[in-house]
Amino acid sequence: MSALDHTITQRLRPTIRVRLTLLYGGLFLAGGIVLLALTYLLVKGSLQPPGDKLFGKSGVTERTVEQGPPETSFSGTAPEPGTGTVLSPKQSRQVIGQAENLQRETLRSLLTQGGIALGVVGAAALAFGWLIADRALRPVQRITETARRVARSHDLTERIAYAGPRDDVKELADTFDTMLGRLARAFDGQRHFVANASHELRTPLAINRTLVDVAVRRPDATEDVKRLGESLLVVNGRHERLIDGLLTLAGSENTVTDASALDLADVAGHVLDQAGAEAAARGIGTARELSPAPVAGDPVLLERLVQNLVENAVRHNRDGGDLTVATGVRNGWAEVAVANTGPVVPPYEIETIFEPFRRLGTDRVRSDRGSGLGLSIVRATAQAHGGTVTASPRPSGGLTVTVHLPARWFVPGNGAEAAPRRGAASG
Repeated sequence: MSALDHTITQRLRPTIRVRLTLLYGGLFLAGGIVLLALTYLLVKGSLQPPGDKLFGKSGVTERTVEQGPPETSFSGTAPEPGTGTVLSPKQSRQVIGQAENLQRETLRSLLTQGGIALGVVGAAALAFGWLIADRALRPVQRITETARRVARSHDLTERIAYAGPRDDVKELADTFDTMLGRLARAFDGQRHFVANASHELRTPLAINRTLVDVAVRRPDATEDVKRLGESLLVVNGRHERLIDGLLTLAGSENTVTDASALDLADVAGHVLDQAGAEAAARGIGTARELSPAPVAGDPVLLERLVQNLVENAVRHNRDGGDLTVATGVRNGWAEVAVANTGPVVPPYEIETIFEPFRRLGTDRVRSDRGSGLGLSIVRATAQAHGGTVTASPRPSGGLTVTVHLPARWFVPGNGAEAAPRRGAASG
């Protein structure tokens, strides 16, 4: 089954409320049909055959009636039991036929009217089943609404606090609250770890850099000491970038709760100004196609996102190549796209470049082009802001990496968010 067929099947599948309603109604309808059938059989069994009613159960038959009493001159006559009325054979057959018709009409009326009554009561049972299913599923709906609010607001302090009877729903709600508590403690622990690691890891490296720099600049420093100091500064700088990238990655994997209004076009322009010197040193031409792309997010993380894209595009470019940065809004999504020239990238290696410490080809052993965390940070930051990132190889070599973030339009002057604009043209 294809993904499309699976999606269609999931959408056409009835909800649990519909299934419960059909179950209630089906059980009631089945019980009504059984009851109607039993009633039909009991009524039919209680109705005496017409011949028995007319002649009794003494064994008198129509032949006996036709022979008649020996002392009368009439043949084929007999008194009607209980009345003393004498009926001819033809009249007896007419009475029996009428009685049989009456019995058939009675049974047919029982089935018809009983079926109509069963249909009406069955429809009422479906309506009551719909209401009963809604009442029974109300605690589950409450759990779902709470989970949706937590997923949207990322407030792990909220709890369901279901106070119903001790049943399966109560157990589910309590389990969900316990899970939220554990997640809250885990995220708090991670934030504390990132904060502590940021201080404990960066401080020694900064001290090492300062000591090595002072030792290299001493007047009595020999050439060997200077060369060793320069090598240590390079290694120290790489370790600083690696630790900074790891801490950024750990911090960006959480969802952003304090969002500010900013324009990706302004961020991209600022990053391009900073990277201009490195690009010019390698003869890389830069092109800007910056249209407004308003978003809401963490300015530091979003600047790091665009910075990583541009730095990767410069470092993994060829000398004299091209670099294009474009921003805009398309179909309600703000996007920033960075394209560069360079070696041809196989399509099957596109996904691997977003994994931590993964590089393409011979870049796996080169440390001068970064630590392999750039695009991992880009993806984690985009996901933390509710967006996505994709990469596609260019036929002539290089990559086009595009980040999509939810567009947020703000009213000028007060910073209030306006309704998202769908279908806006991209720059």
